[in-house]
Amino acid sequence: MLSHRQVNNECLAGTMEELEHTCSQLRTTLTEPAIFATETSCECRAPHEKLTIVQARRGTPADRPVRVYADGIFDLFHSGHARALMQAKNLFPNTYLIVGVCSDELTHRYKGFTVMTEDERYEALRHCRYVDEVVKDAPWTLSPEFLKKHKIDFVAHDDIPYSSAGSEDVYKHIKEAGMFVPTQRTDGISTSDIITRIVRDYDVYARRNLQRGYTARELNVSFINEKKYRLQNQVDKMKEKVKTVEEKSKHFVYKVEEKSHDLIVKWEEKSREFIGNFLELFGPDGAWKQMFQERSGRMLQALSPYQSPQQSPRGSPSSSPTRERSSSRSPSPPRRWPLSKPSPPTSPKGASASISSMSEGDEGEK
Repeated sequence: MLSHRQVNNECLAGTMEELEHTCSQLRTTLTEPAIFATETSCECRAPHEKLTIVQARRGTPADRPVRVYADGIFDLFHSGHARALMQAKNLFPNTYLIVGVCSDELTHRYKGFTVMTEDERYEALRHCRYVDEVVKDAPWTLSPEFLKKHKIDFVAHDDIPYSSAGSEDVYKHIKEAGMFVPTQRTDGISTSDIITRIVRDYDVYARRNLQRGYTARELNVSFINEKKYRLQNQVDKMKEKVKTVEEKSKHFVYKVEEKSHDLIVKWEEKSREFIGNFLELFGPDGAWKQMFQERSGRMLQALSPYQSPQQSPRGSPSSSPTRERSSSRSPSPPRRWPLSKPSPPTSPKGASASISSMSEGDEGEK
């Protein structure tokens, strides 16, 4: 009889072993390309019993993943293919995704010519992160023997009836067996759409590859078309050069305009500053006028002699120095004196006689 602790330890050990197995599978999936079906077989440790969709969605043990199969051509592998495989990988909590890729022979017979070879398409699928295993030369219609050989639980594909190989829907018997799980198509992207773009712009891509070094024979281009494409490439180069020159000239003109605008603004600022300084110095109330007045006043004071004011007999000040200078500069007419000079008197009587004669002469002049 096992104790409660021993039961818990065994359960814990089993859970850890499952987690390690899952982690090892994830590491292998993310670090290495998917394996080919010829290199391995089913590694399920538990007995491979048939699962219902309810059981698969509820979850299965780590050592019993739900084996989901998705097939296709996968020519020009694109995001629509990757999204369909992502949906198939995430249909159930524990999914092992097997992808079947049809060969060139089957594809050319039932669908049409492919761009990529079968080996290129195999390798493209191997390096998709959602793929665990790739089946080469997958059958066009799934048989019970093929499903049993690869132990497939469910088949994933879009729900649109796929009529081919004389059948209205190649997945009809899978749907009737309850093994079909639908996925959603991605609108706007498909291999046919990509080929349509290339055919529509054939001249563009032909010129592109000629410019990249491919020969006209490799591109299956005639001699005349080759010369036409090369001439168009030369014309496009000239257009690009002209466009580049125009852009550079526009950039240069913009720089010149920007610099000239800056120079004009600086010149206006300097001119306003110069005019303001000039008016401040030489204007009506400028500093130069005040300085000139101060200096002229000092010069006049230095040239004019200093005289104290004198009172006249009536109490008024005497005449100004300017008037005195003007009166001294304009002398009165000289007085006329007699030519004969009297001899000095020798006696008081003679002096009195000479004085009387002088007085008489003055009266006669008057």
